[in-house]
Amino acid sequence: MLSLAFSDGFQMSNRFTRVPDRDAPLLPAGMAPVIAIADCFMVAMLSRPSKGSLRRTWVTPATLLLALATTLGLIVGLWLAIGHLDGALRIAAGIGLLCMAVGSAAVAAVGIAQRRA
Repeated sequence: MLSLAFSDGFQMSNRFTRVPDRDAPLLPAGMAPVIAIADCFMVAMLSRPSKGSLRRTWVTPATLLLALATTLGLIVGLWLAIGHLDGALRIAAGIGLLCMAVGSAAVAAVGIAQRRA
């Protein structure tokens, strides 16, 4: 019965998923490329926002913290990959880790900009 009570659209937020009731703030025009990168990254991670873009959707506190931690971890991984791998594997790992780091950093930048707007 408990699962039926929650299946009709009832959502319970907590401090990691709670966002303001108002619409996401308009971000400066200079953030447009960052928002585009963040949107592409969210689609690649199979986590597309319900409104289609982070331009119109709040970044939750959980997503912001995860993006910050992921960016840091990927930068460390990139540093290790460049230092310890050779040849084509170094290039492939470097490109992949760099793309992931840029994408997660873009999501974090959008989340931070929303909170400062």
